[in-house]
Amino acid sequence: MDYRIEKDTMGEMKVPSDKLWGAQTQRSFENFKIGIEKMPIEVIRAFSVLKKGAARANNRLGKLDDEKMKVIQQVCDEIYEGRLDDNFPLVVWQTGSGTQSNMNVNEVIANRANQILGKKLIHPNDDVNMSQSSNDTFPTAMHIAAVVEIENKLLPAVHILKDTMECLEVENREVIKTGRTHLQDAVPIAFSQEISGWKQMLIKGDKNIKQSIEGLRELALGGTAVGTGLNAPSDFGKIAAEEISNYLDTNFVTAENKFHALTSRDDLVYAHGALKALAADLMKIANDVRWYASGPRCGLGEITIPENEPGSSIMPGKVNPTQCEAVTMVACQVIANDTAVSFGASQGNFQLNVFMPVCIYNFLQSVRLLSDVIVSFNNNCASGIKPKVDKMKENLDKSLMLVTGLNPYIGYDKSAEIAKLAHKKGIRLKDAAVELGYLTEEQFDHIIKPENMV
Repeated sequence: MDYRIEKDTMGEMKVPSDKLWGAQTQRSFENFKIGIEKMPIEVIRAFSVLKKGAARANNRLGKLDDEKMKVIQQVCDEIYEGRLDDNFPLVVWQTGSGTQSNMNVNEVIANRANQILGKKLIHPNDDVNMSQSSNDTFPTAMHIAAVVEIENKLLPAVHILKDTMECLEVENREVIKTGRTHLQDAVPIAFSQEISGWKQMLIKGDKNIKQSIEGLRELALGGTAVGTGLNAPSDFGKIAAEEISNYLDTNFVTAENKFHALTSRDDLVYAHGALKALAADLMKIANDVRWYASGPRCGLGEITIPENEPGSSIMPGKVNPTQCEAVTMVACQVIANDTAVSFGASQGNFQLNVFMPVCIYNFLQSVRLLSDVIVSFNNNCASGIKPKVDKMKENLDKSLMLVTGLNPYIGYDKSAEIAKLAHKKGIRLKDAAVELGYLTEEQFDHIIKPENMV
């Protein structure tokens, strides 16, 4: 491999000649051979937007000339478009402030800019990092990445599944089935009513997530090293937030209190809590679907779902609810990620939190997994749910809890006596009611009409 020599304040480093990073990136690359988890590309994209906004703000404030601003902006666009992705090799398990990833971006921008200009004009610290510190840029990049990924990927995925549930609700309004509580038979319910509960979980999840990301719209940029804003113009954070908002077409503002913005990750914890709540509801939906599809002959078997692939290497013809299993595994991971985000956020010391890379890595993994699994579940399972009406009717007719409809006519105790006798003898509720002398067949049929009980 061919190398070139790059220098920083600690001396010279050999850097692969085909890469744009500099000495500080190379030091981190060599010193942190830990795991395979790379700094999420979403964070790098967010950094490119941040650096572009910073350059434009510094230009507006008279600190950075037009030539430097334009070439920095050009390189930031290249990064955002994914054209320089192989120049960001650093792992999550690095300095807890994310300093090395900030410098990785600074060095790539500077070297690529100088490559474009054909001269050594742009300095990674003096120009690309002007008016900034890693301590305010990394939390800013975290917030930008979190908001962008939620708005562009997760919320659209939730809307897709919500729309599918809405269609299923309309299609199944006439289907009556037995309800179940405590895994035991309960009073009747319309299948559409059950689906409406699933749909409402998605509506609430969407609402909760939108509300939770409002705090993430506050950016630490402008606080520099400890929150005082040393070496940054007083309006830098405000102007940079405006530029970032314009570029991404979503609203960001400068944080009112930079001391809080640098050291606290409470907004990230709050937002991830909404992701965890969505994961919990998705777990419930997926579990319901696979229970209702269980069988196909010896389970509940009240719905069918798409048969996507063979389910067993030994049992011919077996098909499993694999999309449901994927959803439930993702839910487990998101709930686990919440612990990592929460614990990392609790470890702020004095003016800085130094668990930021692990916090944003887990946060973005949750967003990515939820977005992907919701679309997969929708396309490969939920959109193909069909009720087995005959099986639902058979189970409904056998349900002892239809007896609940007799309560207003003969009272709880007599109704319970009918149910117990029917269960003991394995006979119909109607037959038990007649045998006990509490109702005639005509009276029973007049009262017990499942369609009137939902």
